[in-house]
Amino acid sequence: MFWTHRSFWVLPCLVALILGILATIVSHGRLRRVYKEELAETRRERLFLASVGFFTTVMVVRSLTFAIHHDIGPFHDVSMRGRHIHHLVWGILLLMLVGYSWLLEIGTGAVGTSQWLGRLTSMVYGVAAALTLDEFALWLNLRDVYWEREGRESFEAMAGFGSLLAIGIYGRTFFLGIFRRRQPNSSSS
Repeated sequence: MFWTHRSFWVLPCLVALILGILATIVSHGRLRRVYKEELAETRRERLFLASVGFFTTVMVVRSLTFAIHHDIGPFHDVSMRGRHIHHLVWGILLLMLVGYSWLLEIGTGAVGTSQWLGRLTSMVYGVAAALTLDEFALWLNLRDVYWEREGRESFEAMAGFGSLLAIGIYGRTFFLGIFRRRQPNSSSS
C-alpha cells in the first residue's frame, strides 16, 4: 500500500515538524505573553493558526514538488497501483475531516469544547486548504498542468485564499504586539 512507502510520510512529517517548532517557539517567554494577550481563544486565533498551517504547507509542498520535478533528493510521487495520487486528494480528505469534526462541534471554540482541538483543527484546515489549492489548476483544467503555463492558476488561487486569511487573520495584532512591547530597561538609576 502507498502509506507504507517513505514518500507518503515526507510531506506530513515536514509540515508537522515545522508547525511543532513554531508552536514551541511561541509557547515560551515573551511571545507566549503577546500571543495570549492578542489572540488567545478567539476567532482571530483560529484564523491566525489556519494561516500559519496554510503558508507553512504552501512552502513545504512547493519545495517538495520542485525537488520531485527536478529529481533532487530521494523524493518522488506517491502512487497506488500505477496511479499518481495528487496531494489535492489529501487536501480534500482533510477538509472533509475538519468539516465533519466542526459539524460535531469538536474544536469549534465554543464553550465547553477543547481549546487544544480547536487549535489543531484550525491548523489542519489551513494545511488542507493549501494542499487543495496548490492543485487548483488541475481541478479547473481537468488535467495535470502543474508545471505548465496554466499551472499559474494554482498560484493565483493560493494568493487569493492566502490574502483572505491574511486580511482576516487578525493576527496582525499579535505581530504589532511584539513590536509595541519594549524590552524592560535594564539600566538602574
